[in-house]
This record gives sequence, structure tokens and C-alpha cells, in this order.
Amino acid sequence: MKSLHLKVYGHVQGVGFRFYTVQHAIKFNVTGTVQNVNDYVEIFATGSESALNHFTENVLRGASPMSRVASYEIIEIPLQTFNQFKSI
Repeated sequence: MKSLHLKVYGHVQGVGFRFYTVQHAIKFNVTGTVQNVNDYVEIFATGSESALNHFTENVLRGASPMSRVASYEIIEIPLQTFNQFKSI
């Protein structure tokens, strides 16, 4: 298990990006949070390495059909424990 902190920039607010991010997290058994912050979406995600790889691939392709990811940052952080994945 490991945890990641992602910042996703682009056309990612007001297009269902957080909703679809939650759906991808559920699909890949990832826990954490997603929220809008200023001009980007911030994600904290915990799961197996394989699950996080699949999750981040899907999110960075554009979690929602209307979103367009322009750039992103991903860093591994100390292990975080979450009960579920939720939009805050």
C-alpha cells in the first residue's frame, strides 16, 4: 500500500471531474479524497501500487468526458488511511 498526492490542472472544474474521479477510485479499490482548489483539482489517494497506477492513468486521461488535463504533479507521500474515497 502507498499514498499519492496529485494536483491536476486544466479544464477540470465544473465538468464532473470529481464525480468521475470517485467512480474510478471505487472501480480500482482506491481510498482518499478529491477536491477543487483554486485552479486545480487536488487528490489524495491510497491503494496498492497496481490499483494506483490504473487509477492515475484513468484520471490523467481526463476523468470526465468533458475534462481536459493540461498538466499534473504526483508525489508519493507517507501512507494515509482513508475509509473510502470521497469528494470534499
